Amino acid sequence: MTKEARAAGPHRVGFLVFDGMKLLDLSGPAEVFGEANRFGADYRLGIVSADGSPVSSSIGMRVTADTDAQAAAYDTLVVVGGDALPGAPVDPALRAAARALAGRAGRVASVCTGAFVLGAAGLLEGRRATTHWQHTATLARRCPATRVEADALFVRDGSTYTSAGVTAGIDLALALVEDDHGPALAREVARSLVVYMQRAGGQSQFSASLQGPAPRTPVLRLVQEAVQGDPAADHGLEALAARVRVSPRHLTRMFRAELDTTPMKYVELIRFDMAKALLDAGHNATEAAIRSGFPSYESLRRAFSRHLGLSPIRYQQRFGTTARES
Repeated sequence: MTKEARAAGPHRVGFLVFDGMKLLDLSGPAEVFGEANRFGADYRLGIVSADGSPVSSSIGMRVTADTDAQAAAYDTLVVVGGDALPGAPVDPALRAAARALAGRAGRVASVCTGAFVLGAAGLLEGRRATTHWQHTATLARRCPATRVEADALFVRDGSTYTSAGVTAGIDLALALVEDDHGPALAREVARSLVVYMQRAGGQSQFSASLQGPAPRTPVLRLVQEAVQGDPAADHGLEALAARVRVSPRHLTRMFRAELDTTPMKYVELIRFDMAKALLDAGHNATEAAIRSGFPSYESLRRAFSRHLGLSPIRYQQRFGTTARES
């Protein structure tokens, strides 16, 4: 469907809901489409559940469905997320509903863990996709034929869209509005809702740790503990290998096998996570660089640019505090 065709008449947007759904996954994108109508769009919003029954959200509020999956047809289908989806197989009725609705839709989207529903329905096969940063590895394991982009706020692959966690559904909806009506109208919507058209950096800036969980291999855990205990010490490959009494080549193989990275990149991630924590605690960027083992502010700035796409100062402005100067 062309942009001109989508903009010419009413555009039906259906939200597939289920028990345990995240309410913001529904309300955030829905508000974007509703706000777009104030600026000339014509979105007709509907809520659909597998059998047409009301559902309970994750906070206990009830959501009433307009119809069931067999009777409904939409131009755009949006599948919301829920906390239980990454930890258990998708309910067969929900999976079937997504597949049936997607077959009648011009484009399909998911918010947050709704990607697990699309994946279970076979709608992400051979496609690029994303989900909440906490669950990208799980989605990749569950959908091996899908290329999961862990840092993206949202991903478009043809007529299939997936987004990162909760508020990224707003970013996704703005992208859909822009596809339908162009950047000028989408910009008006973003301004009205007091949100960015495009946020700087990916979703890694929201993650708790880039280094991930503690390594399983005892030797690698020793490396982690050594760097965390004295981040400014010499943690070059030769020094690390000597400390854990293996050869540099063997240490590199161990890192590749378990963590799919190199010892030096892992050392940087530990220092980087420590620098983030120091910035969160109120230290300035230069102090954070020195105390986390970076040789200078500039080296820390380059690391932030590589991993988050923004500077340490911009990161601290976003995440340091909600307080405002009076």
